[in-house]
Formats: sequence, C-alpha cells, structure tokens
Amino acid sequence: MRTQVGIIGAGPAGLLLSRLLTLQGIDNVVLENRSRDYVEARIRAGILEQHTVDTLTDAGLGDRLHREGLEHSGIYLQYPGTRHKLDFPELCGRTVWVYGQTEVTKDLIKAQLDGGPPLLFEVSDVTPEDVDTDSPRIRFTDADGNAQVLECDVIAGTDGFHGPSRAAVQAGTTGRTWERTYPYAWLGILADAAPATDELIYAWHPDGFALYSMRSPKVSRLYLQVDPTEKIEDWSDDRIWDGLATRFALDGWEINTGTVTEKSILPMRSFVSAPMRRGRLFLAGDAAHIVPPTGAKGLNLAVADVTLLATALVRLLQEKQTDLVDSYSDRALARVWRCTHFSWFMTSMLHRSGDDFDAELQLSQLRRVCSSEAAARELAENYTGLPLDR
Repeated sequence: MRTQVGIIGAGPAGLLLSRLLTLQGIDNVVLENRSRDYVEARIRAGILEQHTVDTLTDAGLGDRLHREGLEHSGIYLQYPGTRHKLDFPELCGRTVWVYGQTEVTKDLIKAQLDGGPPLLFEVSDVTPEDVDTDSPRIRFTDADGNAQVLECDVIAGTDGFHGPSRAAVQAGTTGRTWERTYPYAWLGILADAAPATDELIYAWHPDGFALYSMRSPKVSRLYLQVDPTEKIEDWSDDRIWDGLATRFALDGWEINTGTVTEKSILPMRSFVSAPMRRGRLFLAGDAAHIVPPTGAKGLNLAVADVTLLATALVRLLQEKQTDLVDSYSDRALARVWRCTHFSWFMTSMLHRSGDDFDAELQLSQLRRVCSSEAAARELAENYTGLPLDR
C-alpha cells in the first residue's frame, strides 16, 4: 500500500486531519485498532470552542452540528448563595457549542466512508518505521489477520496516550514529558432529564465541585467531584442525585432528575510530551497532551493541532517547503501550555482539597471573577478559545 500521509488513530484528531488533507488534494489512509461501533460510542467531551466549530463548518461537517448542537453564550459560576453568569459575547465576542464528541466522531466517520480516503478498523500490531527518513512506513496487521505495509511520505500519530506513535517519538529524540496527577476524580452521569439551566453551571461547594452540563434539550450530563479511589458500584442513582442536589442548591431553583443511562468515574491529570515531532512522524491530540476536563480543552486542542498540522503538511507535500513542519511542534506546544494552564486554573479554583485555607483562596478568586470585568474577560477569552494562528 502507498499513500502520502499515514494516519494512526481514528479519533476526532485523526479523522479531521484526514478530512482537511483530502480537501487539499493530499492522499491519506487512516488506521484504527478499535471497531467502528466502539469508536462511535466513546463518551468524551461536549464543549466546542468557536475555532473548532468554524473549522468543522469550513470542512463541510457543520450541518448536523448547527442543526442539533446547542450554542451557549456563557456559563454560571456558583458558590454557596451565589450564581453568577459570565456573558461570553459581551466579554469577548465569542460563544461555545454543546455537541458531544461522539457526534463529532460520527459526522467525521460518515464523511470518511462516503467516498473519502481509506479508513481501516480493527487493525493491530501497528508499528511506525524509518520515521527519520523521507520514506517512512507503517507495518500493521489488518482485520483479516494479514500483515501489511503502508509506505508514506509522512506519518501522523493521532493514536492517544497509549498508542505507538508517542513512544516512537520519545525513543528517537531528547524530548521530555511533564505530568501532574490531581487528587480528585469526576463521577459523570448521562440522564434522561431535561436540563434545569440554560447554561453550564460550575459549582464550588464545601462537599466538592459539581458541573451541570447537557447533551440535548432532553439529556443532561452532570458531574460530581469524588476521591479517585471511589468505586462506581458504591454510588447508587439516589446517592448521586442527592449529592448533585446538595452541591447545586440555590433558593428558588431545583435540579431535574431522571433515569441515569450511563455513569463512570474519570481520573484527572495533565500530561505534556515534547517535542511533537520526530523526523517524518508528527503527533497531535492526546498522543502529545492530556488536560483535566474542567477547562473543556481536550477535543479543542486536538482540533487546533491538526489544523496547524494539515496546513504544514500541505505546504511540505505540495510546495516542498519545510518551514511550517519545522515550526509545528513549537507553535502547537505554545497553545498546549496555555490551555494546560487554563485547565489547571479552573481545576484549582473549583475543586475542594479539604484544606480550609485553600477554600478561602478559592472563594476569593471566584468573587474576583464574578465582580471584575477584567478577570471575567480573561476567563471568557480562554474558555471560548483563543484565536488560532494558522
């Protein structure tokens, strides 16, 4: 097999990269070790920044997003006795959209299989080779058990933290990694309950953080801060709803309850790997960085990565110019660290550590954001996504 760009991983990053390259006339093949059903069912992020919506729309993937997605003009910050709205258009002229990553993935796969470049599911033993040359290749075993070799000009590793791409980059560079494991986790549920709020609620409470989100006018997505050692089987539906009601309590307002259709516990950590390139192998998305979900940055960072990478690869493969691929890692990492900081800021401001001194600092910061236009604008600019310099 022969192609220009071999893409390892069919999450949103790999599929969007394939789409952007295809629109520019660059041949590519996408390899994925999971099944289509598994990929389309993964429950992940749900907040899209303005640049992500614009990128998907420009790529011809915005029809269902604009029809079924929910445009949001702000968020609420809550602490006991106070719920304050940050108006994003007023503060920074941008909005965000609620549209689940599962839906983004379904849209991308549908476009890919509707006359797009090859997308191979359930492959195994994926190994990038000769990435330090101008003729790298990917060895893999296809779904039928046949050994295959994909000859490429470039390999894109969009295969997540546990995929082979990051290990190949780290093995051949003098790079390094940074990691922080947070002492909290999120217990998340999907519920057949109409949201009782028009915007997301980020709530600080002495018992711990809570987030009120949604997936549609009939489906709510809610989270509770829990200890990372908690077991999901110890949390009955009634216990979860009671915890949510306590942490979102506000005079004159009540949470809507309903049937819980999915629940899980998500550990929280930050991870950054640098550089995001080795020779003709480039990393994007979770293969290079992970952020806690508090800042709603994971999917949006992946989209920013592949937008930069697609532009750089088109310039390399069509114009034979190396300037953008040579600067790709530094440009991508500048945004990664900005988003990593914002995710840390939101996580540190809202999650209870059990230390009362920290609690007073958190409340002071929340009051500052809710009373200062400058502080509110800084949060709004970061939450809605800083403009992307391509």
